[in-house]
Amino acid sequence: MPHPVDSLPPVLLIGGPTAAGKSGLAMEIAAQYGATVVSADAMTVWRGLDVGTAKPTAEERLRVPHRCIDVRDLHEEFNVADFLDEVDAARLEGGRVVIAGGTPFYLAGLVRPMAILPAPNHTIRAELNVLADPWTYLQEVDPVLAAKLHPNDRVRIIRALEVYRITGEPMSQRQKGPPARAPIAAKVAWLDRDDLRERISTRLQEMRGRGYVEETRRVLEQGTPHQHRVLRSFAYRHIVEHIVSGLDLDEAFRRTERDTWRLARKQRTWSRGLGWLAAAPDDAHEFARTLWGSPPK
Repeated sequence: MPHPVDSLPPVLLIGGPTAAGKSGLAMEIAAQYGATVVSADAMTVWRGLDVGTAKPTAEERLRVPHRCIDVRDLHEEFNVADFLDEVDAARLEGGRVVIAGGTPFYLAGLVRPMAILPAPNHTIRAELNVLADPWTYLQEVDPVLAAKLHPNDRVRIIRALEVYRITGEPMSQRQKGPPARAPIAAKVAWLDRDDLRERISTRLQEMRGRGYVEETRRVLEQGTPHQHRVLRSFAYRHIVEHIVSGLDLDEAFRRTERDTWRLARKQRTWSRGLGWLAAAPDDAHEFARTLWGSPPK
């Protein structure tokens, strides 16, 4: 039976590497058309992490409705299935939707068929999280998927092992089965910049002035362990090292800029694999007109 969202109009997807200006452009277009912005950034879902995630401000969210912003506490779960549910809800509520972000796993869930996977099992996940080298274990039970994942990609490795423990079947095999849902129709503008490295550096310095370090310290003081997967991300890892281990602050920012640039290059490579070519802001505006006509006066 067709899903109710299958008959809805396509969405406008503004993707791009970190610091390319996706959020600002998405809000500009959404404000023109009365659309909802859905964040496809895996970091913006967490409450209390605002500066380090470059989250839209409270004022911006009052001007343009958003989803996937501040929807979970750090001890809670949020995955690609939750993200897709948010996209469906936005489409059913308002019709016009602009998706903005660069998390490949989320964006792939939109445009590629998603496999039917079991819900998380927190008992099994806790057991797997104590493994010193889960990637080696994954090589034994699912060598196909292990070859595609970096040994340090612990979150996805643990999830793959969890699926195997629950189902007795490698995730790579389940991904070949019937999809849980069909891809949604999307007009894609992959925003990119020639000066991306400079934009990353400038944004980090602005974030430093807005309380990046103080935010990280506050989260730690509230009891979040420094080994938490969010605080191990590129956005917070080296700031945590500064606070916990005394890493020089300038060096912490240098490493954060390096890792952010590495992420941006990976995002570019991933997008090219989908055939998404670099677009300019004017292209995104033109795509919106193609989908929804001229903006209301």
